[in-house]
Amino acid sequence: MADSMRRAIAAPSSRPFPLLPLLPLAALAVCVAACGPTYPAPPETARVPVVDTLHAVAFTDDYRWLEDQESAETRAWIAEQNAYAQQIVGDTPLRTELEGRLRELMDVPGAIFPRRAGEYEYFSFRKPGREVGAIYRRPAPEEPDEGPVDPTGEFEVVIDPLDLHPDGTTSVSILDFSPDGRLMLYAIRDGGRDEREVRIRDLASGADLPDRLPPYLYGNIAFDPEGDGFYYSRRSRETGARIRYHRLGTDIEEDEELFGEGHGPERFVNFSLGGDGRWLVYTVQHGWARTDVYLHDLRSGAAPAPLVVGAPARLSTRFVEDELFLLTNLDAPRNRLLAVDPANPDPDPAAWREVLPEADDLLTGYRFIGDDLYADYLRDVSSRIVRYGPDGAVKGESPIPAHHVATLRSHGEDGDEALLTLTSLLTPSTVVKLDLETMETEDWLPSSVPFDGSEYELKQVWYTSEDGTRAPMYIAHRAGLALDGRRPALLYGYGGFNVNLLPRFDARAAAWMERGGVYAIATLRGGGEFGEEWHRDGMLENKPNVFADFIAAAEWLVDNGYTNPNRLAIRGGSNGGLLVGSALTKRPDLFRAVFCGFPDLDMVRFYQFTDANNMPALLEYGNAAVAEEFEVLRTFSPYQNVRDGVDYPAVMLTQGDLDTRVPPLQARKMTARLQAASTSGLPVILDYDPRAGHAGGRAFSRNVRNTAMELAFLLQQLGAP
Repeated sequence: MADSMRRAIAAPSSRPFPLLPLLPLAALAVCVAACGPTYPAPPETARVPVVDTLHAVAFTDDYRWLEDQESAETRAWIAEQNAYAQQIVGDTPLRTELEGRLRELMDVPGAIFPRRAGEYEYFSFRKPGREVGAIYRRPAPEEPDEGPVDPTGEFEVVIDPLDLHPDGTTSVSILDFSPDGRLMLYAIRDGGRDEREVRIRDLASGADLPDRLPPYLYGNIAFDPEGDGFYYSRRSRETGARIRYHRLGTDIEEDEELFGEGHGPERFVNFSLGGDGRWLVYTVQHGWARTDVYLHDLRSGAAPAPLVVGAPARLSTRFVEDELFLLTNLDAPRNRLLAVDPANPDPDPAAWREVLPEADDLLTGYRFIGDDLYADYLRDVSSRIVRYGPDGAVKGESPIPAHHVATLRSHGEDGDEALLTLTSLLTPSTVVKLDLETMETEDWLPSSVPFDGSEYELKQVWYTSEDGTRAPMYIAHRAGLALDGRRPALLYGYGGFNVNLLPRFDARAAAWMERGGVYAIATLRGGGEFGEEWHRDGMLENKPNVFADFIAAAEWLVDNGYTNPNRLAIRGGSNGGLLVGSALTKRPDLFRAVFCGFPDLDMVRFYQFTDANNMPALLEYGNAAVAEEFEVLRTFSPYQNVRDGVDYPAVMLTQGDLDTRVPPLQARKMTARLQAASTSGLPVILDYDPRAGHAGGRAFSRNVRNTAMELAFLLQQLGAP
């Protein structure tokens, strides 16, 4: 692309879609545009129109050339955008203060629980002050150790990723150990790619075996019961996932394919091993709403047999002794727990043993401690843990404060104690010891995060969406806040993929509240917080409900005196980036600033981005190649719904070259489109990291820097101190 063309600014292109009605801008927002600070103009971006026709609808893409990630023109454009982003945010005292405070809040490890293999206990974590985590070990005690690992201790380093890449952008993780504890399967992730390389470490010699899996998309990986080899799931974006077996010492190209033929790239195929190694359980996940299950009896040598195929439900599998347990929403939108004998499986699920029936609350998990079953529930997006005896009778409930997220793990050998981990927006992760008979607790591992939640208040409110649906929202702020409509507020949401968005502690939220801000988390349809009906009400043809919910939550904050459109910011990442991207194009008058991280934004062409795309997401979002789904996608796809001459809010986007789950080209094109279209005078910036991606790829210092830059941008735009 010639330099002259790069500098060219084409005339506004014809609109690809019929315009949605433009809501009138609030007088306050107009005043902001007229009276606010003056920002330098963004770098000029060439318009090179490309016209596509899909289902007889023509649309123009002026920035298709930015899809070429490696071209000299795109690289130069990225450098200009990074410089512009730094110019807008600046190295201000606010940013410096935020970075220092965030480092204090974030440079604290959580609870670290070791895993025994052979004569050692292994664990991985990032020590305070280090840029990246490492894998460590210590001699295993004769008696089980009582409690988490002390992060200040001295341990033997097994693998330090800084030896692989000194900038802290490469990470390592433990996958599995051979039964004798002699070998360790581990993964290496280069930057933020979803792809991982898999290696095997001889833990006695400290050397890797010649056997290794090249960088690829892998699911579960596990040694066989003898330690002679391992099973693994390998997924191709072109052909789909396959389950294979590798025998140590043989060529990877000779690995046996066990399952997956015929399942394409829009499905996840995975496995679990159970029954003392007799059974492989294969799961075929069709998006986030349906799972098929197959049983493979390795002892008999018979072909895999279907257990559940075609049922409109999810099933999560796990062996408990000789039974296969299935946590499922089959005929139970809020989930139930079933068990089946894999050796004699009845083809009719109605004949299976029902361990836990569907309840009023959402069943999310379970574990056995001693003879009892402890079930995890969500009630209005807060944790409950209920104890059931062998006869199914309720024996008690764990003491969990309101508006907290809780997890339970066994402790000791007698089954009479457990460790309960608690967190909330105001409570950094804290571990207490729980007496399972009396349900009394005592401090065990208090948080070392320097944040005092007693100075703040947390509440849950309910707002009403456009179609009358009621949904909850968490709101946290300093105690005694005056509801005068003038507080800087930050609204966060996700709304998709059956994800439960829970009120966990977040250093970002803490730093925001410390500066007088209101932090809110909106529960949106598309998530799983209220079961499968709630999820399906926010996917495919119902996806627009998610954006309506988020907008209604924002309006509730304004209507109830927490903030006003000139002091309201929104943030979201990944699917949440799509959320805020759609919200800002639908209601530019409602928000003053937007943070949009690693986002999906061009939903019309999403199905064509096959080189760096999570293809199963088409079963959640919709596929524009299908005419009916295209008609829905075009109403909310942010990139196609940006309109010239609109006063858009200030927007900060982030992305990185190594995002292989959400194509980074989308953030690049959206930045250019918004910069050209907006008439508000407010900045649109892109912070772009060549090593980052959906799976990370950022050293600790870079994470602190990024979060500080995000908060500084939003606070500056809201006029907060």
